[in-house]
Amino acid sequence: MSSNGRAVRAPRLGVIGAGALGYHHIRLLRDLGGIQFAGFYEERPDRAATVAAELSVRAFASLDEILGATDALTIVVPTPSHYEVARAALERGLHLLIEKPLAASVDEADALLALAAAHDAVLQTGHVERFNRAVRAALPLVRGPRFIESDRLAPFTPRGADVAVVLDLMIHDIDLVRTLMPDRVADVAAVGVPLLTSSVDIANARLTFASGAVANITASRVSKERLRKIRIFQPSGYLSLDLAAGTGEFYRLRREVDLGALAREGRPIEIDAFVERVPLDAPEGEPLKLELESFVAAVRGEQPVTVTGEDGRDALAIALRIVGEIERQLLVATA
Repeated sequence: MSSNGRAVRAPRLGVIGAGALGYHHIRLLRDLGGIQFAGFYEERPDRAATVAAELSVRAFASLDEILGATDALTIVVPTPSHYEVARAALERGLHLLIEKPLAASVDEADALLALAAAHDAVLQTGHVERFNRAVRAALPLVRGPRFIESDRLAPFTPRGADVAVVLDLMIHDIDLVRTLMPDRVADVAAVGVPLLTSSVDIANARLTFASGAVANITASRVSKERLRKIRIFQPSGYLSLDLAAGTGEFYRLRREVDLGALAREGRPIEIDAFVERVPLDAPEGEPLKLELESFVAAVRGEQPVTVTGEDGRDALAIALRIVGEIERQLLVATA
């Protein structure tokens, strides 16, 4: 697939799926410049009527009808339906943004990538945390991280509970870790347990990269409070990001400080003696809106795809590897 697919200067855009997240896709695309917003399709008639009335947009009567009236689509349906819906759209040559995870299996993801390439269609994966203000501010400062620690905790909600927490929540951080540390994952160790559903609801994974760098990722959907934080340790210092707030700091080592001399003094050392705190900043912007704008720009031929289908496929492969390791551990525990 080319980086931009077949450019469409004023694409007709639509949304498939009008659930909690799909609603916001519709809300934002309705008012987005540079496109013609065609409308949306939702298989639940009551929900379709409610969203159409609230947002004053067209609800298509069928999947086939919206496929015939658009140049590009965002797919915001439950994960098990991603492949069938995306395949039908790609076979018509439509450009797609598919919410994470890209598909339910690596084989399905590979098939979608092949279809996109055959039809020269843009295929973007909806890893929205790439557009988080804190991440955008941190990326220019990331230099050879050696250890990354990520925590993503959320209260239970039925949305997303059709898959393990690894595919529901942790996959965000898998993609971020791969973005921050673009190296081959050499080893995966993972543990997790089901608590509220038949799938794994809390999980921890330790990814070891070919370079020897390590990422420790925890995700839970049984937390009382929400938490989305990531810390990146590298030779020049460490970055602490609060993804929920979109803020962060770079604790940068002072080059002029002799840490050995400080250590030889034999007394506790205040962190400010050898570290300077650099607040992170990037232009404000709603991450989902920025994601949709990037998709439109790719469809219009104005920039490469920000989060490619290949990125989505690789994050999915690692996530499924983690799920497999957790399932193996659970089998051993119950044997």
